[in-house]
Amino acid sequence: MTALRPDVTVQLQDVAVNYRVYEDSAGGLKEHFSRGRVRRRYQTVRALRGVTLEVHESETLGVIGANGSGKSTLLSAMTGLLPLKSGTVRGRSRPALLGVSSALRSALSGRRNVLIGGLALGFTRDEIESRMDEIIEFAGLSDAVDRPMRTYSSGMRARLHFAIATARIPEILLIDEALAVGDAEFRARSSQRIDEICAEAGSVVVVSHNMTEIEHLCDRVAWLDDGEVKAVGEPGSVVASYLEACSRTGHHS
Repeated sequence: MTALRPDVTVQLQDVAVNYRVYEDSAGGLKEHFSRGRVRRRYQTVRALRGVTLEVHESETLGVIGANGSGKSTLLSAMTGLLPLKSGTVRGRSRPALLGVSSALRSALSGRRNVLIGGLALGFTRDEIESRMDEIIEFAGLSDAVDRPMRTYSSGMRARLHFAIATARIPEILLIDEALAVGDAEFRARSSQRIDEICAEAGSVVVVSHNMTEIEHLCDRVAWLDDGEVKAVGEPGSVVASYLEACSRTGHHS
């Protein structure tokens, strides 16, 4: 297998991902107990269909498309944690998906979650404690940081996740709708943080339904439609084509 080109950080070649959606049995519990073990029927969803795409060094690649087009599946495939039906994903390093929510605990305080999330990202305890005030301030949670996270609004939680997850700049960062949270002031700060990460990280891939954000942040845009790459190119051109298609079909993100 040939090596990645020096200017490429992630390469997807003819990637296909399928998953099963199981149907509930119409017979319910009575059928379940009367017939014993029942084979549940399922449909196979072709989430990605032969996607070939490259992410370049020092670029921000936007990914757009309607709900169900395969955007989040694409990011999961890039992390290497999702089994592929076919094709290959190769990367200079393992991409980091923005969000440490799986490591966070709602019963614990925001402060404890900063520590847990930081450890999950690979910081030492001393490193995360030295960054604690900075992360809390960025999230705008100084007044609430010692309350249990379950008392936070969804926006507060999302700001905390963003602040923790972007405390360490990875070589390849994947962002799934992370910028669609908070008020205008926090969105401006998060956008500035992404700009800083773009300057230092190898690559950033952003999935968003906010076309203004996509055009502002991204160097290139990939449009996914029903699991396939419909277009890749300059943000203004691809976004315009996408919005025109949405207006024709009546569908939007």
